[in-house]
Amino acid sequence: MKAIPTKARAVIIGGGVSGCSVAYHLARLGWTDVVLLERRQLTCGTTWHAAGLIGQMRASQNMTRLAKYSADLYAGLEAETGIGTGMKQNGSMTVALTEERRQEIYRQASLARAFGVDVREISVDDVKAMYPHLNTADVKAAVHLPLDGQCDPANIAMALAKGARLNGATIIEGVKVTAVLRKAGRVTGVTCEQNGEVFTIETENVVNAAGMWGRELGASSDVTVPLHACEHFYIVTEPIAGLSQLPVLRVPDECTYYKEDAGKMLVGAFELEAKPWGMDGIREDFCFDQLPDDFDHFQPILEKAINRMPMLETAGIHTFFNGPESFTPDDRYYLGEAPELKGYWVAAGYNSIGIISSGGAGMALAQWMNDGEPPFDLWEVDIRRAQPFQRNRAYLRARVVETLGLLYADHFPYRQMATARGVRRSPLHEHLKARGAVFGEVAGWERANWYARPGQEREYRYSWRRQNWFENQKEEHAAIRSGVGFIDMTSFGKIRVEGRDALAFLQRLCANQMDVEPGRIVYTQMLNPRGGIESDLTVTRLSEAAFFLVVPGATLQRDLSWLRRNLKPEEFVVVTDVTAAESVFCIMGPKSRELMRAVSPDDFSNAAHPFGTAREIEIGMGLARAHRVTYVGELGWELYVSSDQAAHVFEALEAAGADLGLKLCGLHTLDSCRIEKAFRHFGHDITDEDHVLEAGLGFAVKTAKGDFIGREAVLRKKEAGLERRLVQFRLTDPEPLLFHNEALVRDGRIVSTVTSGNYGHHLGGAIGLGYVPCKGQSEAEVLASAYEIEIAGMRVTADASIAPMYDPKAERVRM
Repeated sequence: MKAIPTKARAVIIGGGVSGCSVAYHLARLGWTDVVLLERRQLTCGTTWHAAGLIGQMRASQNMTRLAKYSADLYAGLEAETGIGTGMKQNGSMTVALTEERRQEIYRQASLARAFGVDVREISVDDVKAMYPHLNTADVKAAVHLPLDGQCDPANIAMALAKGARLNGATIIEGVKVTAVLRKAGRVTGVTCEQNGEVFTIETENVVNAAGMWGRELGASSDVTVPLHACEHFYIVTEPIAGLSQLPVLRVPDECTYYKEDAGKMLVGAFELEAKPWGMDGIREDFCFDQLPDDFDHFQPILEKAINRMPMLETAGIHTFFNGPESFTPDDRYYLGEAPELKGYWVAAGYNSIGIISSGGAGMALAQWMNDGEPPFDLWEVDIRRAQPFQRNRAYLRARVVETLGLLYADHFPYRQMATARGVRRSPLHEHLKARGAVFGEVAGWERANWYARPGQEREYRYSWRRQNWFENQKEEHAAIRSGVGFIDMTSFGKIRVEGRDALAFLQRLCANQMDVEPGRIVYTQMLNPRGGIESDLTVTRLSEAAFFLVVPGATLQRDLSWLRRNLKPEEFVVVTDVTAAESVFCIMGPKSRELMRAVSPDDFSNAAHPFGTAREIEIGMGLARAHRVTYVGELGWELYVSSDQAAHVFEALEAAGADLGLKLCGLHTLDSCRIEKAFRHFGHDITDEDHVLEAGLGFAVKTAKGDFIGREAVLRKKEAGLERRLVQFRLTDPEPLLFHNEALVRDGRIVSTVTSGNYGHHLGGAIGLGYVPCKGQSEAEVLASAYEIEIAGMRVTADASIAPMYDPKAERVRM
């Protein structure tokens, strides 16, 4: 029995492939005093029964980067550790049975090519040649990735564990962590139990890699880790005569995957309606356990599989397997330091792609722990995106019924979750619903994305082409450009920062000048030491010692965490989330001043209320704070209204707006207007790995004000010159659509991807933003190139501009 140490630099809780990968990578970085504690035996939770599929093609650049890293790592593990991993690069193939799926897999292929992944569109004849057992009668298209493959998941974990030990890490089985100790907001140690004896390990870093136990473990430390187990099914046939090595096959339109292994066929499924499991907790002695068979649940999948691969009809079933795996509310895993507790790290919730994800995720988390910042943008999987309410078990049970199936569902643009909705609502929710609002959800918030006309169905009809709300968006867009529109933006995150040292604190965190007169609004970024963008926000100075920060609703927890973590012990500053206190109504368009004058006796002239200022106004029979700013590029005001007065103010605006043609507008229209103006979108166009100067936001950086986080990186970049620029593009063909992640082609060569896209109804074509490598080049040289954007394998000519294509001099916002 191994002795349990009294101190460690890091304690990893959980001995599945995720925990073993984190241990391996920390040890490789020289963290020799790392301890991994496993409650029972390594891999005994979900790793041991994973299907072991190695697929590099993911939905974004950095997720593809992590998956590609995993594949490369696993290919060399056997030589490094001597443990056979079963790693075979026998390739993979995805087939499409519909035209919509063809669009999806071809778009994914274009994206993968942009990231250097070997991917090929292949014909139906090629499919038949590679997979002679397959019924291809209704196959519309296919892609082949020759360097994908399959592995033995348990042995991958064992090889990582051995590699960790060889580099100095300690791994102990049969030890259950009973508590994470903390003091003054940070981890100080863990208590654990081995054979009835209790031990304490002092440590400043704990990694929750507890898989389906992760939510419960996190909750014991008041850390939000929203995940829930579901039942996952597959069958393994008896040996089939003549069956030889085949590529891994995915048929997402039938929710199935196929893997040949040792002359047998494994058939698994990600059905659209899953079975949650473990609602009453997980048994203490759970170890390599299977769940009861449910052949009735699997039968529809199997029937489709027999039609797709007729040889299965006569093949005997050797194993019918049902085992639990953990799923998250948005089908993306969790990585990073929890916002609630310093030194508490998470690597869990892999949504059935834990094997291909864990190699890269372990590398990224270890680098993050070592350097104090992520190695590149990981916002997609950042634990700080989790909302506190999402740890609610009733919510999770309802949501994971859907998320398991999302792995193979059509990944349509604008697709909305169907389950566990309605948790967070604006005070206007029922008002807007009665007026035709069709809602989407972000961070639990119900938001009006578009408005149906009378008699029009109030739901999405998804497609990779123009969806059923395209014309609605066009009408809303026109109202904002030529009349006046109303957008409910109550979901904005709202933060008060106040106290004796509030100004000095924000001067240190923000790149722009914060020492302004009360009532001034400042657009700024909070930077990291590399000059990357941690937050994109507006700051309104309310008084000498009080500031009001407005951030995207999706990033609120991240932004609160960044503020609190950078607060020095000696600074007297209070940071308060006041999101729920106020509604936000955006009144935007050339006629917005007329509408404001109709509902308020206050003066809204340029002289009395210039752009970039905020003040209290009377409105209807209530009060509001009117901020003269815009995210759509038009004259307008954001009205911050106490939640109790929100309905009244809306009714007053609606009544006064009747004569002006006031139009209710949704978030899709907000986005189409902002992209015409080339306003940046955090998480897409700007992230923590995008330098603020290369993002074109140097106008919001004031190096002369004195020291702030990222200042030195800004000065270095000014000296060295830009390596890339964020450029706006407009397709010359008005028909195709841009969403994001399309391949960006410069002079015939893929150089980058589109970071965000939408349709520019005023500009007459799809608009996208994307970074263009330009080391040593002037703006003129960048714009002199010929640009195309590759959409599902087809290249479309695009105009390029560094200045906004709509109102480049920003004259309309100051009308």
